[in-house]
Amino acid sequence: MPSTLHQLTTKIVSLSKSGLISSARKLFDEMPQKDTITWNAMLSSYSQLGLHKNALSLFHLMRTTKTKPDHFTFTSTLNACSGLGSLQNGTKMHALVITSGYQSFLPVNNSLIDMYGKCLVPCSARKVFEEIAQSQRNEVTWCSLLFAYVNSGQFNIASETFYGMPKRVLVAWNIMISGFARYGEVEVCIALFKDMRESLCCYPDQWTFSSLMNVCTESLEYARGCTVHCLIIKSGWSLAVEAKNSILSFYAKLGCMDVAMKEFESVGLLSQVSWNAMIDGYMKKGNTYEAFIVFECLSERNVISWTCMIAGFARNGEGEQALSYFSEMVRSCICPDDFTFGAVLHACSSLAVLGYGKMVHGNVIRYGFQAYVYVGNGLVNMYAKCGDIKGSSCAFNDILEKDLVSWNAMLFGFGMHGLSSQALQLYDNMVAHGMKPDKVTFIGLLITCSHAGLIDKGRLFFDLMNSVYGLTYEMDHVACMVDILGRGGYLAEAKELASKFSEIDTVEASSSSYETLLGACSIHGDVGTGVSVGNDLHILDARKDMGYVLLSNLYCTRGQWKEAEIVRKAMMDQGLKKMPGYSWIEVKNRVTVFLAGNVSHPYMEELCKILNSLESEMRKPCFTKFEA
Repeated sequence: MPSTLHQLTTKIVSLSKSGLISSARKLFDEMPQKDTITWNAMLSSYSQLGLHKNALSLFHLMRTTKTKPDHFTFTSTLNACSGLGSLQNGTKMHALVITSGYQSFLPVNNSLIDMYGKCLVPCSARKVFEEIAQSQRNEVTWCSLLFAYVNSGQFNIASETFYGMPKRVLVAWNIMISGFARYGEVEVCIALFKDMRESLCCYPDQWTFSSLMNVCTESLEYARGCTVHCLIIKSGWSLAVEAKNSILSFYAKLGCMDVAMKEFESVGLLSQVSWNAMIDGYMKKGNTYEAFIVFECLSERNVISWTCMIAGFARNGEGEQALSYFSEMVRSCICPDDFTFGAVLHACSSLAVLGYGKMVHGNVIRYGFQAYVYVGNGLVNMYAKCGDIKGSSCAFNDILEKDLVSWNAMLFGFGMHGLSSQALQLYDNMVAHGMKPDKVTFIGLLITCSHAGLIDKGRLFFDLMNSVYGLTYEMDHVACMVDILGRGGYLAEAKELASKFSEIDTVEASSSSYETLLGACSIHGDVGTGVSVGNDLHILDARKDMGYVLLSNLYCTRGQWKEAEIVRKAMMDQGLKKMPGYSWIEVKNRVTVFLAGNVSHPYMEELCKILNSLESEMRKPCFTKFEA
């Protein structure tokens, strides 16, 4: 019998290593007798394949039998707790380690330190470390503790630990470099790399170079990235999968798709990361077709592949395609993650399709992502942009730990819907909760004041932004303030403000302010100021159509048809055409777009009859006292 048990256990391990984990589990379940080694074989198989929930479930099943766990059992199960980031299960395992008498086993202690590090509790990791006799600590012990501090962002203590190590091995250097890389600290990473090479104690490997390339990617450091690429080639790591993927991602993210494609084609064995990097790169360049071609070539698509496509389509104004890919992803039994939901909610917001937005919200609840702040923020924004401010408010209230983006999204929602009192109250609540407003917050506040005609409040917030919070004005803030003053009839003050910032701002920023002011002149019929502003606009940028259109409209409102015609002719002489206006409505989850001047809609005659009927109804005297 022992011989048979050994053979079956060996077969379980063999099946697992071949990727046939379901067959391994079937064989395991069919075994009439199992010893600790058999249980450990199945546990470690799950753990090594990243099937951490299965590993924990199996451990709980093991506990219901009379089989006693040993130190191998605890290391595999603690690894599962680490993979899940489950502190609750990890601490229970720690208690079992103590009660079972395995607290003196070094591999178990190393697993405990690793678990606490991955669960972001470095103080507990330190406690386990200090309970190990100094003579027993090995490189794994030190590196696990170092990782615990780096993973939680405690770099001062991490540095003390690193330089206090008896021997700084390659893994330790890589932990430090990758940790600082995650926070975009390019200079620190380069300095560590130089120290590593000068120490002569170890040489960089593909993981070292991968971290260096990643930090150059995140900080968009093109020159440094090219230097690191050169070092990778010289060191002989250019064909290593991790290094190759990081190089590919670097060029793709920085928009150098020609170079990225050369790297892509030179890769011997393409990994999922390589394919996803190419999809993301093409999407960021706005080349959705090439991204689609790469996606179609994928033999196996993971959640990142689908999310890259959905986010890319949404970002490039192809919201309907994004929704289509999301539906196909769900039908393909690929579980979306928080980034997927953020991307598809952005698509719903752009299209203003409430029906699809609610469908996505249902999936958020179904897959258990309602507690994620990133997804919650997307829901707040989606409901607000789809016209459902109550739904937006409910989504906001459902976010347990609100961040600044949550508050800003709700503030914009109230402002967009003309609910100025709610927006201002929300701002007061936000400050009371200890949130420091940023530039986006003040854009929301100024837009709210503009829509509600709160001129004094607008002046107050504009001043508060710089004098109290030390934030610099950007073109949107100036344009909003000019709009507030212009709408209120303070045209001279608005012109003075626009002129003041035109001296220090870019042409684009100055044009935005002057266009806003010219629109206000049209509202108030101030031709004198309007002509002056129009001339300033033409001096700034004669190739933009907006200045001509607004000035022509201003002349038309005053009945100065000849002057309006002169402006239109000047616009035509510049080879400019007015961008036609458009609007859209959603009926039964389908969006219909109407373009100004286009009468090709199949139901245009019926639509015109209904519109004329509505116009006639609205002109009736009974509507003058109508209250919503």
